[in-house]
Amino acid sequence: MAQPPTAPKQAPTAPEPAAPAREPVSLEDLLGGRVLGWVGGAAVVLGVVFFLVMATSRGWIDEPTRVLLALVGSSALLGAALYLHERQGRTQAALAAAATAIAALYVTLVAATQLYDLIAPALGLLFAGLVGAAATAIAVRWSAPVVAGIGIVGALLAPVLVDADTGAIALAFMAVALVAAVVVLLWQRWPWLGVLAFVLSVPQLLVWMDEQRSGALWLPLAVLAAFWLLYVVAAIGYELRVPTTALRLTSASLLLADAALLAGVGWALLNDEGHDASATAWVLVSAAVYVAVGIPAWRGRMSREVAALLIAVGTALAAVALALALDGPVLVAGWAAEAIVLAWAAGRLGDSRGHAAALVFFGLATAHTLLVDAPPNALRHPVEDFVPAAIAVAIVGLTAVVLSVLVRELDWETDLELDRLYLAVATAAGIYLPSLAIVAAFDGDAAEPGQTPQVLLSAFWAVTGLAGLVLGLLRDVRILRLGALALLGLAVVKVFVYDLAELDSIYRAVSFIALGLLLLGGAFAYQRIRRELRS
Repeated sequence: MAQPPTAPKQAPTAPEPAAPAREPVSLEDLLGGRVLGWVGGAAVVLGVVFFLVMATSRGWIDEPTRVLLALVGSSALLGAALYLHERQGRTQAALAAAATAIAALYVTLVAATQLYDLIAPALGLLFAGLVGAAATAIAVRWSAPVVAGIGIVGALLAPVLVDADTGAIALAFMAVALVAAVVVLLWQRWPWLGVLAFVLSVPQLLVWMDEQRSGALWLPLAVLAAFWLLYVVAAIGYELRVPTTALRLTSASLLLADAALLAGVGWALLNDEGHDASATAWVLVSAAVYVAVGIPAWRGRMSREVAALLIAVGTALAAVALALALDGPVLVAGWAAEAIVLAWAAGRLGDSRGHAAALVFFGLATAHTLLVDAPPNALRHPVEDFVPAAIAVAIVGLTAVVLSVLVRELDWETDLELDRLYLAVATAAGIYLPSLAIVAAFDGDAAEPGQTPQVLLSAFWAVTGLAGLVLGLLRDVRILRLGALALLGLAVVKVFVYDLAELDSIYRAVSFIALGLLLLGGAFAYQRIRRELRS
């Protein structure tokens, strides 16, 4: 007998070399090599500040000389740091000296512009840009996050530090600094830099946009979109640069904050100018952009958690846009459609969180129906417009049926069975809608307004409960029997609490007699059918 062919053996792969273990840092090395250097650097910066303040108060030397001395001293310290690091070994003292010199240079620029008015803010921005560029180059060459933090943070804050007007020049300078921060973030893989850049640049962006309200709207909206894109590149670019299966807090927080910035500020700008439809469209387009970015990212290199976050943000913005644009049953239909789409996508992608999101949107549709379109009070006093209320209830019921079908393949890890939950809601909607119709149809009784619909409502609940009980017995469906008994119990509570107190004598008597007869029939049917099924 011929032997089956065997698969060729694969050559064993060589194990990756283990990263060299870091030598433990002793307390003596920590104090002598690092703490002394950084404390010394902080002392130098404070000394520069104290020197400028004291020289001002005592009038020792004129203002230009003070600034020149601080500039020369800071530049000399930076040169010494470069020499020590490049020629004498990469020590913490050299890093501390470089960071100190950069901070001192920014302090000197602040003094020259805001304190003494020696140079124009535009020239101060130029010098700040040179300092920031030098700091960025040093940080990248040395792989020093602290130097990068001081240099780029100083560049981002330069318009504020030099007291520049919030005009086009200051905004362009900050944009260049932001681009540099994103490039360094992706190059050196420093995710914290994106969050820090967002925190420092957004307030300045908002101030500039607030001052542009009187002009054309396209310019602030275009600038807003450009800054949003930079933040997205920072977050998603890092995920592509350093792939992982987990959800990083830095990327997630940056994407969420960026979504709020894009949708919220854009909507506010358009809404304040009276463009309500355009403001809603802006939010809807923002939602579409996030979904469009998240769907292809699901199969890409980045974490599926980040892709799921993008889709979730997009769907949430879509819900907000629907709430802004629509009302009544149309809004209910929009949220219901989102729930169905999310449940369908969850089944296709194999991610149960889509069903959780679908449940949220279905809850929004149900809550809007019960709070706005067809509140429970309509069982006593009919709604002003029955048709929209009936449509909203019907949408909720049909959506529950569809979701129950889509969710049956879900392996839910909790005791909550979503398909039964949806079927329960669908059944409740099927009872609620005829109840609203009874109250709306018979409330105009000229003889006794409000009496006849309540009697008929009690009878309808009792008859429906009895029919459900019999059907549950015949089909041996326990959940159906329990639901029918609950409806019969609701009818009993209504008759004994509401009908007894609110209805006139004849209607009260009819209500009690009808309920009693139906309950007796239910008890007889229950015992008879159960006995036959057991025998």
